[in-house]
Parts: sequence; structure tokens; C-alpha cells
Amino acid sequence: MKIKNGLGIIGGSGIYDIDGLENPRWIKVESSFGEPSDELLFGTFDDREVVFLPRHGRGHKIPPSDINYLANIEILKKVGVKKIISFGAVGSFKEELSPGTFVIIDQFFDRTINRRKSFFGPGLAAHVQFSHPICSRMQEVLIQASKNNKLKVVENGTYLAMEGPQFSTLAESKMYKNCGLDVIGMTNMPEAKLAREAEICYATVAMVTDYDCWHPSHETVSVSEIIKVLTKNSMNAKNLLKSTIPLLSAEDEDIDCDCNTALENAIITAPDARDPEMLEKLKHIAGRVLK
Repeated sequence: MKIKNGLGIIGGSGIYDIDGLENPRWIKVESSFGEPSDELLFGTFDDREVVFLPRHGRGHKIPPSDINYLANIEILKKVGVKKIISFGAVGSFKEELSPGTFVIIDQFFDRTINRRKSFFGPGLAAHVQFSHPICSRMQEVLIQASKNNKLKVVENGTYLAMEGPQFSTLAESKMYKNCGLDVIGMTNMPEAKLAREAEICYATVAMVTDYDCWHPSHETVSVSEIIKVLTKNSMNAKNLLKSTIPLLSAEDEDIDCDCNTALENAIITAPDARDPEMLEKLKHIAGRVLK
């Protein structure tokens, strides 16, 4: 099954479906890279076809390090997704980024260590540009939609991706804060890297739930406190989507974007040295440049 106009939404903690979808249906999509987090939720919103994936699965069954990020991105690519809006809960390193604030991320700092971070590997090597990991066009649309909703939003920020599932030690939290980072989460890496390899535009809405343990009032971060903020954040996220989707629908889908051509000069393995099994496995991700 393919969707028109290719809008995919990945929901993080607290966001396991989308309100207001017309003709919603959950459909299982197979991946060459194993089991994805869940089925995909297809539907129509404001006359635009969208597809939704709960990153942790419905009921929040999968911890961050066990998410099959490769399978998740591949099934979104298979059904025609060209743009991804990613939502995720984060802790804050700055007093002004209080719980309930949304940060439209523009940079990442990857501290994950136990996750496969590329579709490519032995038999087919590739290196995509990633200096600007967020699609600037998508970011602009989200910022405009946030203003339309009068949400508490910060336009730029650096997201530190930690391995988890434990929260930071006090020493780690203080160090990250002193480095000038903005928020900390566990799920946007390698998701953003894989979206770039799949030539999908990607943007992140980081939803602040707490101050991380550097802050005297948040020295012990508890799940129960976070869930209270998550509930409010999820409502605001769904309102943000309602404003974002019409703006994306108004965009000219044929406008060129660097994200959509990320593999143009990325594959380094000579054609006669490429592994046939890898070529087959990557036909949905890189078929455009491997033909």
C-alpha cells in the first residue's frame, strides 16, 4: 500500500495514535531488516493521506535500545513516505526550557553505543552528508504551525541522544549542561541518520518533560512525574499536527530538497564489487541510485 504526498509521523512516549484521522486502519508492513515497532496506522487528515508509527509500539513495549530503527524507517519508505515528523520526550539542560516546552531541533549529538546506525555495510559501503541533520523546510513549517497554535516553542536546539534506558548520572547531566547542549533523549539516533540514508526529509519536535537531574528540583527524575507532563505534551503535539498537516499539504511536492538526493554521491563501493544480497536488501532504501 502506498500513500500520496508521503507524510509519515513517528510518535514517541505518550503518542501512540493520532486523533481525528478519517478511515483509520492498522496495516502490517514487512521489512527486510526484521520486525518494526508496530503496524502502521493509515488514514486521512485534512484531505491528506498520512501514516503513523508508534516508535515504542502500542502500549510502550519496546525500550529505546531495542527499537528496530532500520525496520521502522524501511517500512515508512516502502509505503511512500517522503517526509517524517518525529515526536519525542526529552529532558532539558536549560532553565528557560521548562517542562511543557517544545523544541524544534536543528542539531544532534550522538552518544548512543549499542545500535546499528546504517543500512549499509560490508558489500555495499556508503557515506551520506549529515552536517545539517534536520530538513530546513520541514523545520520552517513546524515553527510556523507552532506559532499558529500559540504553543511554547523554541525554534532551534541541540538534542543529545543517550543510550539509556537509565537516566543520566548527576555528573553526566552537569557535563552535558556545561557543554551548552539543550535537551537529552534516547530515541532520535540513529533514527535521523537512517532517514537521511533513506532520502527522507526528517524533522524533530522534542517535548520537554523534565529538567534532567542537574536541576535541584529534578535531582531524582521519576517516571510518574514525567507521565503527568507527557499527557499534556501529547495533547499539544496532536494540536500541532492539526496545524502542520495543512501547511505541508499546501507545499509544492515537486520542490527539490537535498534530503531527497542524499545518496546521489554517497555510495563508494564499485558496481562490480557490490554484494548481490545487499543490493536486494537495500532495493527499497537505495533503489533509486542502485539501478
